[in-house]
Amino acid sequence: MIMTALNFACNSPLFCSSVAGSSQKSGVFKITCSALVSPDIAASARPWKVSDARLVLEDGSIWRAKSFGASGTQIGEVVFNTSMTGYQEILTDPSYAGQFVLMTNPHIGNTGVNFDDEESSQCFLAGLVIRSLSICTSNWRCTESLEDYLAKRNIMGIYDVDTRAITRRLRQDGSLIGVLSTEESKTDEELLEMSRTWDIVGVDLITDVSCKTPYEWVEKTASDWEFAEGKKHAQNYHVVAYDFGIKHNILRRLASYGCKITVVPSTWPAFETLKMNPDGILFSNGPGDPSAVPYAVETVKELIGKVPVFGICMGHQLLGQALGGKTFKMKFGHHGGNHPVRNHRNGQVEISSQNHNYAVDPMSLPTGVEVTHTNLNDGSCAGLAFPARNCMSLQYHPEASPGPHDSDPIFSEFVEMMKRNKSGV
Repeated sequence: MIMTALNFACNSPLFCSSVAGSSQKSGVFKITCSALVSPDIAASARPWKVSDARLVLEDGSIWRAKSFGASGTQIGEVVFNTSMTGYQEILTDPSYAGQFVLMTNPHIGNTGVNFDDEESSQCFLAGLVIRSLSICTSNWRCTESLEDYLAKRNIMGIYDVDTRAITRRLRQDGSLIGVLSTEESKTDEELLEMSRTWDIVGVDLITDVSCKTPYEWVEKTASDWEFAEGKKHAQNYHVVAYDFGIKHNILRRLASYGCKITVVPSTWPAFETLKMNPDGILFSNGPGDPSAVPYAVETVKELIGKVPVFGICMGHQLLGQALGGKTFKMKFGHHGGNHPVRNHRNGQVEISSQNHNYAVDPMSLPTGVEVTHTNLNDGSCAGLAFPARNCMSLQYHPEASPGPHDSDPIFSEFVEMMKRNKSGV
């Protein structure tokens, strides 16, 4: 096709000169294409968004991207989450405070957002990093788009960035501090300096995400979503839940198993808790470094042995420290809804939902404390128990949301522990 067009042009009288009685002579010609549109107008008329954001990591790498949601400059620890869905629950999980969450699933936003999937009253994470932002939403429960949702809550997001490459870097080098910015006035060097002078280790992130005053929780798992109908308990047990960043579905699952729940702030004194005469105490999930909140560890120490206690995630780490063990920061943590865990008590493997950057060192635990669950990906401690003092905990999230429900029976075990203690067995 191209050669035909060139032959036609070269043999056309418009481009060839001839003299009567002489052989035909071909001339040299040049075709110039031009558009009478200024560069500024042409750029503004592009039907696609251009890169307007940067993610600068402390290792010196700079990742160009497109922004959505809020604009400005934000700093945080970059972690990756391997969940296939459930981005709204992740956005509203207080355990992500101070972190940028990178979703390894490349397509995010296609189901929009809705009020029912909120895990807390607001978004606590520092920002969202994704590969592809859905240009439309398709779900009967959707009330608004992900982009509008983040903008209203002043949360930054970026897309059209190589999330696979960043994930590989985090797996190799460990979690990295990053700065996300849409401000052109800030140089790459300034953003890099910000990333290298900020640290999340040793920072108390619990205080800002915890409730300020006690309140009662009564909502159960809605009947449309209840999956353990036969395991409900009719008898009520009063549980005091310490809010270190608690998720709503932890409270719903406890309520569905027959618990009356009083939620208290992270700084609530132990003697005030004992005044409530609870049947059990829950130490919830939460963000950050467990060694940065010694006041919480002291509270756990004062309550151990008084009534049955159950720790989840941050609560598990605080319980481990209170029992005399040590915690450490993992290379890149566990974040996702597909982590295999072996339950040593029944020999079963549970697929679990996890979100933590710290773990309990099992070798540091005293005699009498047993490791009840082990993460099969790296062998880390995923659960412990101290039967002599009615203590139990899990490093991961038995309520899932998002994630599988394999570990939900642990709530029944907690109820049974309270029942035995109440009956004096």
